[in-house]
Amino acid sequence: MRLSATDVYAFQALGYLGSQEQTRWVSSEEISESTGVHRPYLVRILAALSAKGIVKSKKGIGGGYALARKPALISLCEVVRGVDGPVAPLSCISLNWHEPCVEEGRCHARASVYTRMRDAMLEVLGEFSVADLVKDQQQGVDYQHCLHHLLKPNA
Repeated sequence: MRLSATDVYAFQALGYLGSQEQTRWVSSEEISESTGVHRPYLVRILAALSAKGIVKSKKGIGGGYALARKPALISLCEVVRGVDGPVAPLSCISLNWHEPCVEEGRCHARASVYTRMRDAMLEVLGEFSVADLVKDQQQGVDYQHCLHHLLKPNA
């Protein structure tokens, strides 16, 4: 599994939202200006996060976005699944999007390597939350630099 630019942008936006008062509605313009995420892309990310119950949105004057729960209660696993879908490297071992494989019963790599990869990713992403992103936000850490370090296929 690799982090995507969408993951990085979602982390940046959620860190910003998590650093605000939970009762405050934050406009997409403000989030965009504060995080450097282009507003049209940001709105799509926030819509995906809203559909998964990670953020809530309110339309109209005084509306905007806010976290649906306290930052510590939103795991990074939930965030990655919200914007990218499955964490598992293959559908045959996915917990939520499983697709059977004719080799499932006898595939050693599936039973050992691929399952352990999935479990390790789920464990790490489940161990951390939006509260960890808020710490970076409060220290002025800018995830835009991460975009230059994303691994590309065949790198």
